[in-house]
Amino acid sequence: MAGGPENRFPLIGVCLICLKVVTSTKTAPEIPTIDQAYSKLSNSITVEWATVPGATSYLLTAENGGTVIETMVVHSPGTVTGLKAATLYQITVRSISAAGRSQASPPKQAKTVLAAPVLAISSPSPDSILVQWEAVYMAIGFSVSIVRANGLGRIWKENTTNTSLTFSNLDAGTLYTIKACAWNANGVPGDDSTRNQRTSPHAPANIQVAFDSGTLKASVSWALTEGASNYTVLALGDSSELSCSTPFSSCTISSLRCGTEYLISVVASNEAGSSKSASAVDLKTVACAPERVAIQEDPPGHLSVAWPTVELGDYYVAFVKSDDGLEVHCNTSLTQCDFLSECGFTYFISVFAYNKAGQSPLGDVFNYTTAPCCPTDVNPVFVSGDRVEIVWSPARGAELYETKAMDGDSVVECNDTAPACTLSALECDTTYNITVRSFSEVRCSNRSCSSRFITTGPCSPEIKSVSKDAFSVVHVHWRSTNDGATYTVTAHGEKGLYECRSPGETCTLAGLPCGSDFSITAVAETQAGRSLPSYSVPLETVPCCPAGLTVTQVTQSVINVSWTLGAGAQTYEVVLGSHTGQSRCHTRETHCLLGCITCGVNSTVAVKAVSATGLTADCAFQRYSSSACCPLGVKLYRLGSNGIRIYWQASRGSANYSSDLYGSKGVFTCAPRSSLSFCDVPEIPCGDVYTVMVSPVAETGQKLTFCPKKIYSVTCSGSTLGMVIYRGKRNAE
Repeated sequence: MAGGPENRFPLIGVCLICLKVVTSTKTAPEIPTIDQAYSKLSNSITVEWATVPGATSYLLTAENGGTVIETMVVHSPGTVTGLKAATLYQITVRSISAAGRSQASPPKQAKTVLAAPVLAISSPSPDSILVQWEAVYMAIGFSVSIVRANGLGRIWKENTTNTSLTFSNLDAGTLYTIKACAWNANGVPGDDSTRNQRTSPHAPANIQVAFDSGTLKASVSWALTEGASNYTVLALGDSSELSCSTPFSSCTISSLRCGTEYLISVVASNEAGSSKSASAVDLKTVACAPERVAIQEDPPGHLSVAWPTVELGDYYVAFVKSDDGLEVHCNTSLTQCDFLSECGFTYFISVFAYNKAGQSPLGDVFNYTTAPCCPTDVNPVFVSGDRVEIVWSPARGAELYETKAMDGDSVVECNDTAPACTLSALECDTTYNITVRSFSEVRCSNRSCSSRFITTGPCSPEIKSVSKDAFSVVHVHWRSTNDGATYTVTAHGEKGLYECRSPGETCTLAGLPCGSDFSITAVAETQAGRSLPSYSVPLETVPCCPAGLTVTQVTQSVINVSWTLGAGAQTYEVVLGSHTGQSRCHTRETHCLLGCITCGVNSTVAVKAVSATGLTADCAFQRYSSSACCPLGVKLYRLGSNGIRIYWQASRGSANYSSDLYGSKGVFTCAPRSSLSFCDVPEIPCGDVYTVMVSPVAETGQKLTFCPKKIYSVTCSGSTLGMVIYRGKRNAE
């Protein structure tokens, strides 16, 4: 043991020699010295130290218990992050260079500041903001400030040891910035926590409600409020809740119920929440229409309509409309109305309830059908002595009619939907008790209908002969088979009915229209009625004459005669007669061409209408003067340098004439004074070819155009007097 120390010395010497050799080649940087270490944020500590020569970076170490956190930085100051809030750490610094790293600096203690409060912010009212937070480790107090987010206005700042704080007297719907931090026992503040919060809006004011009773909708409007981004309208009824939302100042609530009272409120909202509901507006909708309507007709002709009361109904209006469109109503605060009713009507009944909001929606439409009316105007038509046809005016509401004819034990019956009945197999001159009753499916029959007695009519007569005299008067003869009967003879045709009456056996029909076919029948009539008509006898009247006759000159020797149709006429005969002879035609048409007419001669035109059976009517007789003859010897002569004289020879008889020259440079017309056979055209262009036509003029002033035309050439050279060169002739066009 005594030799131990001596043995160690040589080893120490060797180590020192080795260390000397190393440091002589590479020397580690110096150990830095920390000037200060402090915390500004709850998760970091900032360290300041003097710069070490040759150091290229530094290693900061924060140690707390077994937790070591290192951070590499390049210069001072440096910050160690990722630390716990309000925690004491041992801080050291090592310098690093290419030669290596130094030993750790002497430690320095530093504590991180308190963590920022975790804020929960809300706006419980339009003028306040509530700030809440959880307790912060090591904190003994808190500072909270608030300011408008736009920076305008003053800053409110409050210190408290609580974990909540309310800022009041704020502006509604305004965005604020809230900042809060905790401080420890030394008064050192921790991290800031910053949040923006908008105050909730004021409730909307000036709420207006407009109710539409027709669509059961309510239009709600209000004044816009500051800071609101949306509005919700609530309509609370007894058992229903309706709403609508909008960013605007009005909203429509649909599907409101009739007979319901609603409280209408409007809530404004933004991201901070909703305003308190403004004062609710009371809305009473229209009442519902009564559902159970009772209808009674007692006694007949008196209709009673009753219904139960309905919620919110102030008064009622009952409408009763008959199926013919007539409508009556009554206005009452009671629950019953009485109306007059008539037989055979279906009444459509609706009841509306009214209040200040208006008319209720249309409820069920009820109907009530009264018993059918009795047939009226029951009239017998005596078809024959063994058959009677009964007709009557349709009874309102009747769907079926029952007709009974009774004669002692004999009963004849018929049922039909039509307002007529034929009772057959009856005896002549027999009195029957006849009743017509009406039926309907809804109300069965009307048994109050009265009966009447009817006697069958006389036998029908037999026509023996029908004759015509020279004056177209028709005489009808028949054989009488009834005593005390009056007979009516009827001529029935397309142009109407013609009658004559007589108590005997003959009758005269006058004034029958021409061109018609008639059927002649006779009927006997007594106080009991009319008989069946006799067998008919045909009668044809002479055809009708044409209503108009027109004669037109076609050429100098041909005329066209035309006329209108005559009823009953199949063919026509036309005769033109004069002192020179006759022209005749027979045709089915309504016109005819007659030739070989002598010009300038007076004649007569007659027309006959002939029926298919050969009956003839002598009709039109009209005087007619044929046109004057066309002139002869038409020639042209020069008059000076530009004038032309047209000359002709007048035809037989006296006539007026008109001359026309047609050239490429114009049309020239002249007419001489009466009895002259020439006329002059003072100015006419030379060097042209003219077509010349001289025509007679009718008494009506019409110029006849069927005379021949001649062509002349008018040159511009040669004598100024003399005849114009004739080029040719053209037929009348």
